[in-house]
Amino acid sequence: MLKHRNIIVWCVLLLILLFVLNAQWWAYLLLFFFFIGITSWGSFDIRLGYFVKTYCGNPLEQQKKIALTFDDGPHEMTEQVLDLLLKYNAKATFFCIGTQIEKHPEILQRIINEGHSVGNHTYSHSKSFGFFSAKKVKEEIDNTDTLLSQFTGKKIKLFRPPFGVTNPNVAKAIKVAKHNVIGWNIRSLDTVIESEDQIFERIRKGICPGGIVLLHDTSLKTVAVLERLLLLLQSEKYELITANELLNLPAYEE
Repeated sequence: MLKHRNIIVWCVLLLILLFVLNAQWWAYLLLFFFFIGITSWGSFDIRLGYFVKTYCGNPLEQQKKIALTFDDGPHEMTEQVLDLLLKYNAKATFFCIGTQIEKHPEILQRIINEGHSVGNHTYSHSKSFGFFSAKKVKEEIDNTDTLLSQFTGKKIKLFRPPFGVTNPNVAKAIKVAKHNVIGWNIRSLDTVIESEDQIFERIRKGICPGGIVLLHDTSLKTVAVLERLLLLLQSEKYELITANELLNLPAYEE
């Protein structure tokens, strides 16, 4: 399997073999670039579960059940997202940033009151997250866990790293925090693509039982796409449930 420890073992064995065979310098260089390439891919593609076990969907789900997930809130736009979810009787999972919780505690309370699940998306959502030490990652997780627990009254179990970035330090912090890492298998790219039609089509093409959709509750275009998506899923008889329900995992711990 494509896992960090396995790749290290294979690369060490190949390095020994190259040494025994007295290989030329370019063979060592190829091995180096192979290791760097695979590790970089594993760091930025959360679906691989390269450094840490990641739940990116439920391939065993045969019924028409799907999970919508929203990152980076709570945000002013989250209210409109919640209005639509309520209108279409849909449940979702919100991965919240600590600093945003401090800005909009009343919106987080509404998310919980309306039966949605919440998860940890770090405290600062820093662009430098991939360079944090394990201690710093753990602090980010702990700070947001504390904030979320004030509203849920329970220990948080779900975590999604910013940008989907993982590495040995992130993996170490998650192991200590005892969280389940939730990824996705349907990525909307709603923070990158400007066209609502393109965002909608990206999601539509990936819809399948057991799928997890990645969205962000931070823009008006996502709200517009969401209503179209909810109408489509309703017409196709999909049930929208929380990510933890789809994956048969606990969202919280007493």
